Amino acid sequence: MSTSSELLSIEGASKSFHVRPMFGASHEVVALSDITIGLEAGKALAVVGESGSGKSTLGRAVTRLFPLSSGRISFKGKDIALLRSRAERLDYLRSVQMVFQDPFSALNPAHTIQHHLERPLMLHRNLHGAALASALAGILADVELDPAVTLHKYPHELSGGQRQRVNLARALAVGAELIIADEPTSMLDVSIRRSVLDLMRRMKETRSIAFLYITHDIATAQFIADQIAIMYAGQIVEWGRPDRVIANPQHPYTRLLLSAVPDPAVKLTGDRSRAFSHAADAVRALARQPAPLIAEVEPGHFVRQAIAGP
Repeated sequence: MSTSSELLSIEGASKSFHVRPMFGASHEVVALSDITIGLEAGKALAVVGESGSGKSTLGRAVTRLFPLSSGRISFKGKDIALLRSRAERLDYLRSVQMVFQDPFSALNPAHTIQHHLERPLMLHRNLHGAALASALAGILADVELDPAVTLHKYPHELSGGQRQRVNLARALAVGAELIIADEPTSMLDVSIRRSVLDLMRRMKETRSIAFLYITHDIATAQFIADQIAIMYAGQIVEWGRPDRVIANPQHPYTRLLLSAVPDPAVKLTGDRSRAFSHAADAVRALARQPAPLIAEVEPGHFVRQAIAGP
């Protein structure tokens, strides 16, 4: 699932959190369980699953927000847990950027767009004067925003799609090599999601930026991803090329996600809704069971399987 040539390599990553409720005994919650997967430069890996599946926890582990319980995450062949010096940590923070679900809360409402983009250019690339102005215009053009119109505006004066483009421009400003995009289009109008996804795909293809694309929407995952990983209950249950996984889903949970995609030709009645809910509960219960066996069902298409009973 991963090779030494990859930009990002995740090997046996597991993470447990100790939860201490106000009443009752503390208990352990397993958020990640033996995740092994990799990502090459200029490629996109989509991690797909419903809320609570562990996909955002995986993204935050890559950004070093917390240490793993076991396993390792390597960037350019180096274990990110071993980045000791300030220079190493700053270089990693520059190289790995995160774009969040809410494009407004990620921007400081008290500052203009120019301020948001100038700071990374000055801090990380030491640009000033004419060189700074030229870089500002260049990165805004790269994300299809007009510098003359955009620079002096505040975040609340932009649409959601424009704010998300500013967040992507900020990642470009520091020279990001990997962008972790956590549900970057879910809060945008349906009419502009495609344009933001198109922009991300162009960034991937023209700048060789890698994307770890985290989403619950398997349709957008298919649009942008070179590889797709279906995640549930902290483990990846199926992965491979999107066309193969979506055309030939092998794991019951993958089939559940695909069946949940709205079909305008199918009328959702109360009986149908209840039947789907009961079936979904059964699939989730099955997917929670330990599944240590990995089968390659076709070239480049893998599924995690439970051990058959006696």
